[in-house]
Amino acid sequence: MFTGIITAVAQIIKTEDLATNSQHTSNHGKRLTIQAPKGYLDDVQLGDSIALNGACMTVVKLEADQFSIDISQESLSKTSGLESTGSVNLEKALRANDRLGGHIVSGHVDDLAEVTSFVQVGESWELRIQIPKAFARFLAYKGSVVINGASLTVNKVSDNENGCEISINLIPHTIENTTLGQLKKGSKVNLEIDTVARYVERMLAFEKIKS
Repeated sequence: MFTGIITAVAQIIKTEDLATNSQHTSNHGKRLTIQAPKGYLDDVQLGDSIALNGACMTVVKLEADQFSIDISQESLSKTSGLESTGSVNLEKALRANDRLGGHIVSGHVDDLAEVTSFVQVGESWELRIQIPKAFARFLAYKGSVVINGASLTVNKVSDNENGCEISINLIPHTIENTTLGQLKKGSKVNLEIDTVARYVERMLAFEKIKS
């Protein structure tokens, strides 16, 4: 369980195929080695969960300020930013006595979404994202959404034939302390919808069936 508050930006410095047969590597996952900021892993142990760009992963190797995770081909096909070297957002799993600064986040990416616009407006930035039709009903004005692991507030929802487009305001602190500032029009991002919205939708659907 996570909160969507990014606690570090790290670098994927190495990717290795997990395939045992080099002729069929496309069907296998990868082992990623991540370089974290100095001291970030001091309270991390083997087997702990860490979210990379919003995707919950298990630490399988740990040394100094580096750790490794294994990611399946299925997960690679449904996430963005984990297939090659580069910057990623990090968040350690929530502890029972931690502040819930964002909202309840599972670390399970629902789908990929696409950036339609990313422009500076005054001192902040407006990020617009096209949400796939299957998940459009879960987005609401002033509701919460997770984009690449960051808990964000939806400022506007515009429905369209392909789902909906949401508008999000990013303050300078978010730009400076996450990888969201690297986005551009056409970028694919990891999307996780609000857990509460998911359960509300299920309850309403169940009541409709009963009636």
